[in-house]
Amino acid sequence: MAKDKGLISPEDFAQLQKYIEYSSKKVSDVLKFFEDGEMSKYRQGDGIGYVGFQQFLKLYLEIDEVPHHLCQSLFWSFHSRQNPGNTEAKDSMICLSDVSCYFSLLEGGRPEDKLEFTFKLYDRDGNGILDSSEVEKIILQMIRVAEYLDWDVSELRPILQEMMKEIDYDGSGSVSLAEWVRAGATTVPLLVLLGMDMTLKDDGKHMWRPKRFPRPVYCNLCELNIGLGKQGLSCNICKYTVHDHCAMKAQPCEVSTYAKSRKDIGVQLHVWVRGGCDSGRCDRCQKKIRIYHSLTGLHCVWCHLEIHDGCLQAVGPECDCGLLRDHILPPSSIFPRVLASGQDLKLKTTDYSNLSTIDALMIDPVPNTHPLLVFVNPKSGGKQGQRVLWKFQYMLNPRQVFNLKDGPEQGLRFFRDVPQFRVLVCGGDGTVGWILETIDKANLPVVPPVAVLPLGTGNDLARCLRWGRGYEGENLGKILKDIEISKVVYLDRWSLEVIPQENEEKSDPVPSQIINNYFSIGVDASIAHQFHVMREKYPEKFNSRMKNKLWYLEFATSESIFSTCKKLEESLTIEICGKLLDLSALSLEGIAVLNIPSMHGGSNLWGDTRKPHGDTSSINQALGSTAKIITDPDILKTCVPDMSDKRLEVVGIEGAIEMGQIYTKLKNAGHRLARCSEITFRTTKTLPMQIDGEPWMQAPCTIKITHKNQMPMLMGPAPTTYNFFGFWS
Repeated sequence: MAKDKGLISPEDFAQLQKYIEYSSKKVSDVLKFFEDGEMSKYRQGDGIGYVGFQQFLKLYLEIDEVPHHLCQSLFWSFHSRQNPGNTEAKDSMICLSDVSCYFSLLEGGRPEDKLEFTFKLYDRDGNGILDSSEVEKIILQMIRVAEYLDWDVSELRPILQEMMKEIDYDGSGSVSLAEWVRAGATTVPLLVLLGMDMTLKDDGKHMWRPKRFPRPVYCNLCELNIGLGKQGLSCNICKYTVHDHCAMKAQPCEVSTYAKSRKDIGVQLHVWVRGGCDSGRCDRCQKKIRIYHSLTGLHCVWCHLEIHDGCLQAVGPECDCGLLRDHILPPSSIFPRVLASGQDLKLKTTDYSNLSTIDALMIDPVPNTHPLLVFVNPKSGGKQGQRVLWKFQYMLNPRQVFNLKDGPEQGLRFFRDVPQFRVLVCGGDGTVGWILETIDKANLPVVPPVAVLPLGTGNDLARCLRWGRGYEGENLGKILKDIEISKVVYLDRWSLEVIPQENEEKSDPVPSQIINNYFSIGVDASIAHQFHVMREKYPEKFNSRMKNKLWYLEFATSESIFSTCKKLEESLTIEICGKLLDLSALSLEGIAVLNIPSMHGGSNLWGDTRKPHGDTSSINQALGSTAKIITDPDILKTCVPDMSDKRLEVVGIEGAIEMGQIYTKLKNAGHRLARCSEITFRTTKTLPMQIDGEPWMQAPCTIKITHKNQMPMLMGPAPTTYNFFGFWS
């Protein structure tokens, strides 16, 4: 294999995945250019050389230049000799079908479609038949993809070989398209590799995901040890775990996520699955469960109790959903609408695949609970988003956990009439803003409060709401308990209207008309815009919080040297509630309008408020909380930012160096200019601007900011502190 010879490193493969993720092209689109388009000149039969391969990557990945090392490594990984020598040699040709097959397996889409597409790539005469050697080429590309996805190919290879034997049962050496698709669609590990459909159907099928085990784990089917560090398949819903080769014979998933008959409504029973006792201790008798010796113990899917087999009789049949009962929607609380209407519904004669859709189900939650609607952005936080999605699907009812790749509308529609429900958004500030806007437009009977699990880079809103600066693998159970005791606060939201001047200068599209966190013009927006442009061009270089911050530091250093927004006050005017703000005595490079006291990943430009002495304190503070306009420097010193006071704080920034000083606490704040309820900017030249971290270049215009509404948010509990002697304080 190419990987064995070091031609493609794991870093190269991760970089390739990032490119594919950000590209909108499909392999089928690119092949058209090579069949009868402008790229056909690079093709010789089914072969292409190094230059043709470069053109393929440029088109497919939608980038101007492919990194030389990546292109060369990929090219030689497809070459039969696998000898990275002179890539310009005339005899250096690779098979275009192999290249197309490999990349099609990495794309999104249904496994059945991928099986059909890869088959047709090698079926050049279109008769729907391949010989065994051609099918072997497809399997080779599948093995390569699995290897770079860190699968245990020693398990997968014999499974695929067995699949081939079953297809070619008569030994003819040929395979039809129908046989190939049918066999692939019934080989579970292959389906997982190709991107198995993870849509919840409640039809007894497991929702498999590949998983490596750092400790001894036993297969639920054959009861043999899967192996330390080996890969198996685990069900997201019930934690049923098997070897890859045991998946086809696995028992059906016994978990139902909703009540299918009237007798199941209202009372939730335990659902026990063997194994999965991670704690190693029985919750009934408190003795050890010998999980390292065999498949032993039982765990309940809903309350997560872990018990010995012998303790089962001592545990009652009814399940209270355990420590997370306030958040969980048990299956007994979700049922088809036809059951509520009094119609007689018989299990044997009803097609429940249709009833499992969101619109066909209704929710009647357990009294005095606050069901949690969870939205997860799987692309946030690197691979963290996907892992968080899997964990919540097991900890809660999968029907209350929604993947945001399909949008939030379906989840909000499902929970529309649920009383006292709460929302948890797992993502960055942009994801939170998206959900808030969708909730606002949904016209719900009662607007639910929103908590945040920060998976982004800046996470400014999450910081202000005490949900942390970024999720780093903490216990999700503890976070859910914190949500249970959180308090509701209200977040002001502001409308932004951009009125362009009549001239020929063009602007970038305005990313949003709503401000949740902050709006800025000048130096910080310039840095953010450079960051944004570079990330769009080279997404693989921005795959972690640390890398993002280092890039941000580099652009900030460049901005401090070149000062592209120098003397900003000469290029704009500011009106607050109709009153012109005097900037003549200042030399600024940026203006920030703050709704929350955090931007740029934790920088408080307004600074900490010092309490004045004497009798003026109460007067100034009272005036600061009621006045529509405050520009007096002495009064501004006493003003404390509040995300629900229907006021904005306006801060002047001298430059990138001052921003760095504030971020590192070497300086307390920028220039406090005003506190007001309405702002109008008028600009005379093209300037960088940003809303909640989303930058753009704006031609001369008038910008009006007015209060829109308020949204309920959940404020996390205050952090626990200790005094000098180690006691609670």
